[in-house]
Amino acid sequence: MPAGNGTATSSRPGPAAPEQEVPGERPLFSAGTYELLALLVATIGMLGLCNNLLVLFKRLRTPTNLFLVNISLSDLLVSVFGVSLTFMSCLRSRWVWDAAGCVWDGFSSSLFGIVSIMTLTALAYERYIRVVHAKVIDFSWSWRAITYIWLYSLAWTGAPLLGWNRYTLEIHGLGCSVDWKSKDPNDTSFVLLFFLGCLVAPVGIMAYCYGHILHAVRMLRCVEDFQTVQVVKLLRYEKKVAKMCFLMISTFLICWMPYAVVSLLITYGYSNLVTPTVAIIPSFFAKSSTAYNPVIYIFMSRKFRRCLLQLLCFRLMRFQRTMKETPATGSDKPIRPIVMSQKAGDRPKKKVTFSSSSVIFIITSDDTEQIDDSNKHNETKVNVIQRTEPLRNKISNYCLGINSSAFGTQAPEARHKRELCRFVALRPFREARPGAQAERYRQRV
Repeated sequence: MPAGNGTATSSRPGPAAPEQEVPGERPLFSAGTYELLALLVATIGMLGLCNNLLVLFKRLRTPTNLFLVNISLSDLLVSVFGVSLTFMSCLRSRWVWDAAGCVWDGFSSSLFGIVSIMTLTALAYERYIRVVHAKVIDFSWSWRAITYIWLYSLAWTGAPLLGWNRYTLEIHGLGCSVDWKSKDPNDTSFVLLFFLGCLVAPVGIMAYCYGHILHAVRMLRCVEDFQTVQVVKLLRYEKKVAKMCFLMISTFLICWMPYAVVSLLITYGYSNLVTPTVAIIPSFFAKSSTAYNPVIYIFMSRKFRRCLLQLLCFRLMRFQRTMKETPATGSDKPIRPIVMSQKAGDRPKKKVTFSSSSVIFIITSDDTEQIDDSNKHNETKVNVIQRTEPLRNKISNYCLGINSSAFGTQAPEARHKRELCRFVALRPFREARPGAQAERYRQRV
């Protein structure tokens, strides 16, 4: 009996220990909410998968579009790997993967997110050197930049795998990320540097680049001699591309900023304000950024629209081939300048074909004439340009004329135009070559 009493006493449950809620062990939302989240994640994944298939088109692989392709590739990988894990967890109303799956989800989501924001930063810098400094990049520069972007992203996302912080399940229990809740100084230092290196610094660089681009476009509008140069369409093209890139960056930041704010609240001890409902909205909103960029490409780029139509309907490819064989008319005529040799008049004419990825400003002099292009089937008129100069050299001559004594030193027009010349970072006036072009500018000014 004593033994029996002892057994009964030992089997009696003691006082209940406080239960610690672990995300993913039990459902945090209702069944209807999980179904709605599964539908939302599936929609985001399908849109991101279908839209980002534009990377398959080789005609889009120009030096500038390589950055857009890199963003589409990272978004495509997120749609395939990251969204699928979250979708299966939504269907089961909890996190159904093991620790390795959690580490992979956190690693892949962080890696592809950093690749996207760093590619947007490189794209902003490319727009900056093209518009402000009149330099054109090539494929080697683009490939080097993309390589550095992936290595930089791998360095940050690989640090938690080596012991500097770690990947854990998030509060809502449907995805994994860096451990924001850890109070260890080692983990907190990683979070701080992670935000500085992967969010604050890229946003600062993008703001600097687009601030100078906006200033440059406004200053270039002040040049009164645009009627004598063929830069109107090219400047409009540059402005459109810059606007598309700015819209992409703004959309990306709008999608990821709420998630960054919530993560910082958790890191600095305000986790009581972040409930699973509050945490799930920014997380899914950030994942939706994978479907936005291709939509921006489609609505703002004619070339991307054509590729999307080819993707949706194969018959359209044959239709476009027949359209290419049809002579161009009206505004569809390409600008094909012909540069005449100045040293020997009996030399054959040399055609200059400009790639769509390398925008070069063509300056037409007053000595241009119209001739027929006999190589074409139609009677397209093309300009014979006696001399072509980069826009930088042309404006150098323009500034040389401004620097003459035509205006007084106190004239407001002269001060305004000198400010334009100083901003565009042209060659010094002493290096400009005076000639007939500069003399005409002096007379006009």
